[in-house]
Amino acid sequence: MVATSQPMATAAALQILRRGGNAMDAAVAASATLCVTEPLSTGIGGDCFLLYYEAATGELHALNGSGRAPGRATPDAIRAAGTTQIPERGILTVTVPGAVDAWQTAIERFGNLDFGALLEPAIEYAEKGFAVTPVVANAWKNHEEIFRRYADSAASFLPGGCAPEAGSRHCFPDLARALRLVADQGKDAFYRGAIADEIIRFSEEHDGLLEYEDLVSHRSEWVAPVSTDYRGLTIVEVPPNSQGITALMTLGMLEQADLKSLEHLSPEHVHLITEAFKLAQAEAARTIADPAFADIPVQVLLSKQFAQQQFARIDPQAAAPWPVSPRLPEHRDTVYLTIVDKDRNTVSFINSLYYPGGSGMVAGKSGVLLQNRGAGFVLDDHHANCIAPGKRPLHTIIPAMAFRDARPVLSFGVMGGSYQPLGHAYVISNWLDYGMDLQEAIDAPRFHIMDGVLSVERPLPQATRQALLRLGHRLEQAETPIGGAQMIYIDWARGVLYGASDPRKDGCALGY
Repeated sequence: MVATSQPMATAAALQILRRGGNAMDAAVAASATLCVTEPLSTGIGGDCFLLYYEAATGELHALNGSGRAPGRATPDAIRAAGTTQIPERGILTVTVPGAVDAWQTAIERFGNLDFGALLEPAIEYAEKGFAVTPVVANAWKNHEEIFRRYADSAASFLPGGCAPEAGSRHCFPDLARALRLVADQGKDAFYRGAIADEIIRFSEEHDGLLEYEDLVSHRSEWVAPVSTDYRGLTIVEVPPNSQGITALMTLGMLEQADLKSLEHLSPEHVHLITEAFKLAQAEAARTIADPAFADIPVQVLLSKQFAQQQFARIDPQAAAPWPVSPRLPEHRDTVYLTIVDKDRNTVSFINSLYYPGGSGMVAGKSGVLLQNRGAGFVLDDHHANCIAPGKRPLHTIIPAMAFRDARPVLSFGVMGGSYQPLGHAYVISNWLDYGMDLQEAIDAPRFHIMDGVLSVERPLPQATRQALLRLGHRLEQAETPIGGAQMIYIDWARGVLYGASDPRKDGCALGY
């Protein structure tokens, strides 16, 4: 079974599985394809995180494929550029792209097929063209302006000066050459060879901070997953610098509540989940950073005692004022995919440029759209997540799995920047607490709290909205659908897989 946000990526992964590839092989093929066919959300200039259940050993592995800040990226260097905070886009937000290294690192350890062969579907789409799908076309149109700022970006993304329309064919010839180099020469082509040379030339031309050594020294890291129990399941996430711990803290609080007694999408239901997430988010904003630079109290944050203390702070009759204060004592767009193979190897995989279009900068003739993940740092010298040389920022992308009796039963993820941890908690609760099937759990109307404003999708009942206003929430209508998701359920007893894919995206779940 394969579930991705693009039919072309789903088809590419199925092709790899039929050729004898396993779940990891198929995931890399799908991710590379998405870097072409969903180019504002992901790319080889971005980062990657994954969870992989190895069926033969019963072990779960986590890979942190996030890139680090340049060696010259200090708070003073950012301020010297004339800004008092990290910009949202542009050359100062560029961190080392981690995806290509993560792909090859994962395949060298777990893959069945040759790494280069996995990139062939992506190369073909980039060379010969792909049909732009409706959701992608809409996002492309909405972000034309960021590509108009830079000549190389406009040449790659705005044929004829405008974003391509849905149904039109689009090619990325420079990206195709880059992918071909990586397929033929491996990751060294990206981090040491011609691609690296062009990225550094471009960065220097635009007064960026990246240097050749930043690329050469980059390595992905195998890490130990973090988890919490929720209603008989063990929910697993990638540890910090990922925000996966935020989802686990939210679930820890929700486990204290009798959610089944609340009508789904009633004011009480939406209020409870929103308030729990606000509390979790406050702790995350204060503590999550690169663990190589900060002592993060993971076990305390995930303890049942702390969850109970946090849950007791929720006022059922009033929204907490924003910003929410943390209680721990002192001491934006993405693609997600999941695949289960015939042996039940399972991968939960996420690849991202951060904001739609990342930094907005295609690095010269390299074809690489550089991510703006550096925007995840802060410029407060005393904050755990302050930018520093070689440091990884707080990361929004979070793949997840759910285990029962030491085996995965659900592989899932939710796209959408800061919404992702709330999305994880919401779809899990929809499935477990309200008995929805996977597709219902994904389809259900969504809501998201950001900067003190509760954004709601159009189907949320008007009666619920009015009651939330009376509770003190500030509401706004979401201009676009909130996030996206894919899920696969493994029925071990029957030998059957169930897949679901979010209608908010262009993708699909397919199996055989």
